[in-house]
Amino acid sequence: MTISHPNFGALDPDRIIIFDTTLRDGEQSPGFSMNLTEKLRMAEALAELGVDVLEAGFPIASPGDFESVDAIARTIKGPVICGLARTGGREDITRAGEAIRPAERRRIHNFISTSPLHMKYKLRMEPETVLEAIVAGNTLARNYTDDVEWSAEDGSRTDPDFLCRCVEAAIKAGATTINIPDTVGYALPEDIARIFTMLRERVPGADQVIFSAHNHNDLGLAVANTIAAIRAGVRQVECTINGIGERAGNAALEEIVMAIRTRHDALAWHAGIETPKILRTSKLLSTITGFDVQPNKAIVGRNAFAHESGIHQDGVLKNAATYEIMTPESVGWTKSSLVMGKHSGRAAFRDKLRALGYGEIGDNQLNDAFRRFKDLADRKKVVYDDDLIALVDDEVMRGHDRIRFVSLDVHTGSKAKPRAELELEIDGVVQSAIATGDGPVDATFNAIRDLFAHDSVLRLYSVGAVTEGTDAQARVTVRLEENGKMVDGQGADTDTIVASARAYVHALNKLLVKRTRTAPEALSA
Repeated sequence: MTISHPNFGALDPDRIIIFDTTLRDGEQSPGFSMNLTEKLRMAEALAELGVDVLEAGFPIASPGDFESVDAIARTIKGPVICGLARTGGREDITRAGEAIRPAERRRIHNFISTSPLHMKYKLRMEPETVLEAIVAGNTLARNYTDDVEWSAEDGSRTDPDFLCRCVEAAIKAGATTINIPDTVGYALPEDIARIFTMLRERVPGADQVIFSAHNHNDLGLAVANTIAAIRAGVRQVECTINGIGERAGNAALEEIVMAIRTRHDALAWHAGIETPKILRTSKLLSTITGFDVQPNKAIVGRNAFAHESGIHQDGVLKNAATYEIMTPESVGWTKSSLVMGKHSGRAAFRDKLRALGYGEIGDNQLNDAFRRFKDLADRKKVVYDDDLIALVDDEVMRGHDRIRFVSLDVHTGSKAKPRAELELEIDGVVQSAIATGDGPVDATFNAIRDLFAHDSVLRLYSVGAVTEGTDAQARVTVRLEENGKMVDGQGADTDTIVASARAYVHALNKLLVKRTRTAPEALSA
């Protein structure tokens, strides 16, 4: 039977709706946070990627979260823009409705716990009270949009009979999408298949709604559970770029989409994702969050299409299909190509950025990026696409930071105590400091602390190379922790110490964003 949906019309039974929650569940990852500019850039990339539903945030969480959802609703075209709300919170739903109001296509996603464990210890509510909240919450949400999604938090550990009652209540109250999350990543694929099969067979009205799966990766089964859900009749999957999210993360969008595309013989469904844009979106998220994917990560890890074994290399050279089940180009991988040199002009630079997927960049940001490119071209023998991506992301994504790197001069060696002379622009004013330390990085970080006092603790310092060669740009990751809140920052430069300063400053700016946020009680999904 064909389902008619408020935002998707008569739904193709073979179409899988991609619900991306990178900006909501993904941002709850330890160490991750995004300011408004970063969220808008990421939302634009997700829209270009072709996601169907974009969960923009949790409007009740803070004024900043409301502002970001509202801004995305006003500016992003294409996907359905979704705001999260707790089912039992009338103000939650009201704020979500107000935040998504400007969107051309909008959705409210409300949730409440339904497992015995969560109801007893987290909600402290009786089952009948939870049912009443489901009816009231979804009824209220329908005042703001015809597209309402309801989630049974910890649904995979909920009593089957009670789960059926909850889903029935949500459908009767106006929910058009029903999501059963494996909130704690406990379920096995056969558990997920059994739950959705049961609901579709037992619940009145189940044939008139879209069922959705939201799986966490605590046992490494999120994608497998998502595939099992699709086979059991689910037509919406909730996922994130790079699989980011609470604890071990969510089902990875890129893995789900490419599994469907690659194994179409066994998974006869399709999604509307522009797969050649997957890698660029993945790298953008890594730049924004300051968190790189592991090298052996499926699809987007740098080793995903690397072959070291002689036998494998021989096979790939003769026929790539011998060891590659998909082409690197199908997800956006290409060999680093020589791009431009120090004689390249501004127009060529702008054209190259468009080709790399940046769209239109403001004049001020373009000027800053072009200045850094010319400086880089003077210092490097060759400039690759990856160099430009690292450089431009460093500039474009930092446009509205309170603290900005200006300059650094470091004096170090085996016979002298390292000393750093640093200039930062803080709230529009350039300030300078001189500090010493146990090494050049320590001296630089001490100088930053002198200019911008804070109580955060350095938890991670990691250095990697953007490209190959001794003149490669260094990409540095810095993790700071303050009052239990962690943030990661990244910076890139041919000088590792300069890259370190940029990464530390990036982390500080993200920490300032994190300070303004207080997670509402019982936030999950």
